Amino acid sequence: MIRPAKIGAAADDLKNHTLVSLPGEVGKLVYLAATRDYNTGKYYHDGLAIKFTQEIASQALAACHQETFQRLVEAPLEDLVGQLDKYIKSNNSEEAEVISTWLELEPFRVTIPLNCDPISAQLFCSNLRIALAILDSRAKNPLKSCPAAWQLP
Repeated sequence: MIRPAKIGAAADDLKNHTLVSLPGEVGKLVYLAATRDYNTGKYYHDGLAIKFTQEIASQALAACHQETFQRLVEAPLEDLVGQLDKYIKSNNSEEAEVISTWLELEPFRVTIPLNCDPISAQLFCSNLRIALAILDSRAKNPLKSCPAAWQLP
């Protein structure tokens, strides 16, 4: 039986060594989802598995994934827009292309944890679509995203 303290220690290690360097909550969510095997739903991280065990590493990754996802589900829309913008700008791709691709393909769907309740999943997807639309609108009309005092007459 795996003790919760071991999973907590592995999760803390992950947060302090890997996740800390990633660009915001969306960046962390994308990273954590990418450690999950899409065929089995199990998570893999060689460094954690060596330090702990594969089972503890998998459970720690799943816990961190769920926590990060929940923070984004509960985030005010303005914060989500900021987190998404931070992630897109760190991506080394053209912002308009990332926004367009995310709006069309909705790759954010694969970032949803396996045992997520359907309402949280729907809320997350809906809020992310809105955040993407806001960023898309700002990119197309940069003056409209500025406070009125900054706009030209």
